[in-house]
Amino acid sequence: MSASDNMSQTPITLDIHKILDLLPHRYPILLVDRVLELEPHKRIKALKNVSINEPFFQGHFPKRPVMPGVLILESLAQSAALLTFAEEQHDENTLYYFVGIDGARFKRVVEPGDQMILNVTFERYMRGIWKFKARAEVEGVVAAEADLMCTVKRMGEDAQK
Repeated sequence: MSASDNMSQTPITLDIHKILDLLPHRYPILLVDRVLELEPHKRIKALKNVSINEPFFQGHFPKRPVMPGVLILESLAQSAALLTFAEEQHDENTLYYFVGIDGARFKRVVEPGDQMILNVTFERYMRGIWKFKARAEVEGVVAAEADLMCTVKRMGEDAQK
């Protein structure tokens, strides 16, 4: 094994600055803080620090703050987008759309102070649709899991095509 082979197997990490370069999302909907490991065409492991300062906690729920399940799924989808964007060329006119969620299950609440680990594995790409297995964990316990389907479009393209 050559040194270059060994380097290609080292997972990539991304800080918030690179995440902001790759994703169009901004506060308050940017839900990935760091990429801990990224293996192009295979998997991503990302981190979301859950803070009481998140705007949704004011109403969900005032006496017992819990991160909404749809936002947990959104954080997984953003992680999938980072995996996809690491694999193909894109520019600021490229958008990533959720097109399906199968088998979503919520198994643990996510609360302020939690660190959510987002694990997404590439399953397949067919006819413009990317499919992923996704799992969010807190302290090694599964909080949510789902199969995600996404597509990449350029702004101005009909999202229904």
